[in-house]
Amino acid sequence: MAKLYFYFSAMNAGKTTTLLQSAHNYRERGMRVAILTPKLDHRAGSGTVASRIGLKAEGIAFDRHDDLQRIVEADIAAHGPLHCVLVDEAQFLTKAQVWQLSEVVDALRIPVLCYGLRTDFRGELFEGSQYLLAWADDLQEIKTICHSGSKATMTVRVDDAGRAVQDGPQVEIGGNERYVSVSRREFKKVMRGEGGIEPMQAPLPL
Repeated sequence: MAKLYFYFSAMNAGKTTTLLQSAHNYRERGMRVAILTPKLDHRAGSGTVASRIGLKAEGIAFDRHDDLQRIVEADIAAHGPLHCVLVDEAQFLTKAQVWQLSEVVDALRIPVLCYGLRTDFRGELFEGSQYLLAWADDLQEIKTICHSGSKATMTVRVDDAGRAVQDGPQVEIGGNERYVSVSRREFKKVMRGEGGIEPMQAPLPL
């Protein structure tokens, strides 16, 4: 039975690595997959999904105005049956696009695996994450570690000097140089301006 899955975490937990491993597992069994990736995140090139450990794959780039159900249907018409749809950086989905992915599951009977952040650097839900948390059939957390040794569940944005920032636009594309995963306890220190994790420390390698 096809399901809509949401794999969520803080930054630098290996979400994209897990996505690419899942795609490899399907392909190894002779099954065809489609990888969807937002045009907004083009650090590896538009349409390319790349992990921090060097794995990469080509995907289908989309923007917030695209109908993802139609993209999947067009891919099937052009290339044949699909066995799975994987979505990278799923926090950037719109409410409408999460609904469209649910239609890929319910109407087309294709499992959809979404990977993304749960919250932004202020501790607020992204739109895509909000509706995946509400509508997904299966929610799974991908865990990572704070520099304190506790489980990291929050993400802090840092400036060029490595100092935590509390204001700014919700979306600012970046990797280890802009974001650090921390526990809720450490996140609260940042929000209170206590500087409990300053200077910021790089996340532990996977």
